[in-house]
Amino acid sequence: MLPVHPDIVPVQLRADGVVRVGNTRVTLDTVVFAFNQGATAEEIVQQYPALRLADVYGAIAYYLHYRDEVDAYLAQRQQQIEQIRRETEARFDPVGIRERLLARKTAQE
Repeated sequence: MLPVHPDIVPVQLRADGVVRVGNTRVTLDTVVFAFNQGATAEEIVQQYPALRLADVYGAIAYYLHYRDEVDAYLAQRQQQIEQIRRETEARFDPVGIRERLLARKTAQE
């Protein structure tokens, strides 16, 4: 007889507050974004070889099962990312960055 196993949750909430897939550094955000862009689980694994195919399928199933909660989490993450971007740009002016980097490179040569 085939044993029935309890669901294995392929996502983990890490101490930094970010949900990652399997035992990798790949975020749930990344997998869901790729899936919503039309990528298959196999294509996602090709793009992120640290992932296991079973974990990607499981992450997609988790997303589909808990879509409202995951979408709320992703919206919160997007807000955090925007806040970090604003803070970084306030500390390090992005205007003229290319020219400054090229000047630094020329000075080193």
